[in-house]
Amino acid sequence: MNAMTSQSSTFDPASGDPRAFRTALGRFGTGITVVTCTTPTGPLGMTANSFASVSLDPPLVLWSPAKSSSRYPFFKAADHFAIHVMGEDQQDICSGFARSADAFAGLDQSLNDHGVPLINGCLSRFECQKTAEHDGGDHTIIVARVTRVTTRPGKPLLFVGGTYGGFDTAS
Repeated sequence: MNAMTSQSSTFDPASGDPRAFRTALGRFGTGITVVTCTTPTGPLGMTANSFASVSLDPPLVLWSPAKSSSRYPFFKAADHFAIHVMGEDQQDICSGFARSADAFAGLDQSLNDHGVPLINGCLSRFECQKTAEHDGGDHTIIVARVTRVTTRPGKPLLFVGGTYGGFDTAS
């Protein structure tokens, strides 16, 4: 028996410690996004790592906001939004939107034709129109058609085990 096997644990996530399940999920490294939309009272943003591509034809993506978030009703109601894939040099932006829904001050930003706030300078930006939503337990899975993409070269900002980090390629 090797060291990894002797230290592994198995549990039922439905009846086990929720923190242990969250820790296990945190072992999967993800990219970091900031999702933005417009509301009757102004622009809104949220840091999220629950983003994935769904289809190339048609161009579909998904993200999953938590129902417990105070920002949830606004994102659930939004027909148009933008998903910004953040670069390794944009951790401050992600941290800002993790703390506050209106962390737009000082950002290079603009609005698209639907009034959605667009953060300029991110690695990729997907301007989206919602096409479907599905119940996902304590989250809602929002599927959207991508209507415009903006992208630039650079290294991604990653999130694993509750920590931001970067990605170094072997030379």
